Amino acid sequence: MTKTSRNVENSLVVALAYDGLCTFEFSIAVEIFGLPRPEMGDNWYRFLVAAIEDGPIRATGGIRMVVDGELSLLEQAGTIIVPGWRHIDAPVPKTLCSALQAAHQRGARILSICSGVFVLAAAGLLQGKQSTTHWRYTAALAERYPETKVIPDVLYIDNGNILTSAGSAAGIDLCLYLVRRDFGATIANQVARRLVTPPHRQGGQTQIIECALPTEYESERFAPLFDYLHNHLEQPHTLGSMASHVGMSERTFLRRFEAATGTTPARWLLQSRLQKCIDFLENSHFSIDIIAEKTGFSSAANLRHHFRKNLLNAPQKYRKSFTLKKH
Repeated sequence: MTKTSRNVENSLVVALAYDGLCTFEFSIAVEIFGLPRPEMGDNWYRFLVAAIEDGPIRATGGIRMVVDGELSLLEQAGTIIVPGWRHIDAPVPKTLCSALQAAHQRGARILSICSGVFVLAAAGLLQGKQSTTHWRYTAALAERYPETKVIPDVLYIDNGNILTSAGSAAGIDLCLYLVRRDFGATIANQVARRLVTPPHRQGGQTQIIECALPTEYESERFAPLFDYLHNHLEQPHTLGSMASHVGMSERTFLRRFEAATGTTPARWLLQSRLQKCIDFLENSHFSIDIIAEKTGFSSAANLRHHFRKNLLNAPQKYRKSFTLKKH
């Protein structure tokens, strides 16, 4: 049995249900927060489903639902999940807006998946905050709710107690991120393994990657270079030095690297260094200066700049969100 240490006082997660429910988005909430996890012991989430309206609730795919209660369940919730919305043009009931506003005022966390962000916006919870949604809806969100700063090309955004995610699969990333906030990386990784999904994708990662998957030949050829770079991130690496490592001219290396990875060598290095920073922030007590030195950012100021730009967060604030492993 895994011994857990929870960073959230109220473990009750309440997912909203409505007629026209987005089945996949709702299933994400159930899979991550609603399944029994005996390996976690008793220190895990409790999960309930609240209907936002009277009458039958039909989900996409012909599914009919039986719920645990009504909107009054939100009064008890520590976390509320809005799993999509029936349509971005569908009105949001005033009773739901009022319930979400009251929950927010008392400190509950409210998380939206995909089009569920339109519910948060209608309730006035995104004023002065950053938000995101599926790339198809970002322009509509920005036009209808100019009081929120829409970030169109990220997977998810954390405003503290208000969290929004992009398209459906990004909801998995955001929910796993919340597990990481609450229980730390080790537990989140266990949940991800059960889902057979990558344990962590950064919120600032792009929604759309318009490139072919790497060919087997190129992947094998670059593998030793990737291993070398991962083990020597603290060192400077130039286009020339990387090309020399695999015996290519700089021009050929740049072309084949982009074909194999879908990104440039510089961008690949930056993302690898940021991921290493995340590992240090979550699992060590190193100062920001030392982390910058160990990851090749050369200075704490340079690390902070890239961290904020790519992860929309400050390193110290990010560190405080997670339980550090004891050494």
